Amino acid sequence: MGIKILGTGRALPQRIIDNNELGQSVDTSDEWIRSRTGIGQRYKCEGEENEKTLAIAAAKEIILDACKREFINKNEIGVVVVATSTAEHAFPSTACMVCSALDLDSEVIAFDITAACSGFLYGLEIVRSLLENSKKKYGLLIGSEHLTKILDKNDRTTCVLFGDGAAGVLIKNDESIYVHKAWAKGDLDSLYCNGIGKEETYLHMDGKAVFKNAVKAFEQAITEVIAESEIKLTDVDLFVTHQANERIIDYVRKKHPEVAEKFYVNIERYANTSAASIPIALDELNKAGRLNSGSKILCVAFGAGFTWSGCLFAM
Repeated sequence: MGIKILGTGRALPQRIIDNNELGQSVDTSDEWIRSRTGIGQRYKCEGEENEKTLAIAAAKEIILDACKREFINKNEIGVVVVATSTAEHAFPSTACMVCSALDLDSEVIAFDITAACSGFLYGLEIVRSLLENSKKKYGLLIGSEHLTKILDKNDRTTCVLFGDGAAGVLIKNDESIYVHKAWAKGDLDSLYCNGIGKEETYLHMDGKAVFKNAVKAFEQAITEVIAESEIKLTDVDLFVTHQANERIIDYVRKKHPEVAEKFYVNIERYANTSAASIPIALDELNKAGRLNSGSKILCVAFGAGFTWSGCLFAM
């Protein structure tokens, strides 16, 4: 079984911080950040905004968008999954709070997953699989992150890279093309953040190690997904990668010049939003009218863990 995306939506904090503003508090500049990452600005939660409020707002937008395509009885939503590494609470899950905000029927599977930047693609397969044995038609998947709360504001190697945001999709299962691959390899040194009860809970990253592993992971995901799908690389209409660093995307694009123009890049506007990265891009593409019926989309992601994933599906 494949998946059919019925609706997309995103939610962003009100506060936008550009590179010049960051340069006022840490030793950096717009030129330094853009040349190394492609980032120009990022969104930051303030006041009552957090990963939970963003997830709820995105969920409402997703349902509204889906209703443009077909009537959605929200009590037919049988699965709600939120991919996040920055949940407001250890428990209850953000997914349960989304269910409450949407006033869904209580007969629903709802939980959060933590797979870092690969969380949304891990979630696609989880939701699809659960729907196969569900009496209900729809699954809601959201990536939501409040990454700025775990950044060391004095570390210019990390504080410039990340932003906050949420986005997601409403899906149902169908018989369209679908290939999903996922991998995981334990690495506690290259990219991590300490958990509950620890004195210091900032994100730590070895940029060189992450870059080296990310480009290999992206290439493996693309190659193996295409091989399993039995279609040509040129048959893919859009490549939507996790937006971690534009240089990573450029490296992969140069390996595939025949499809280089099909890689979507929006990191300039959002920075790295981890699990929200790919669904934000999908929502932008959807709202721009670029996700046409039958379009083949190949998504790839890489994140802490290490985790990485690739998924090919048709609109």
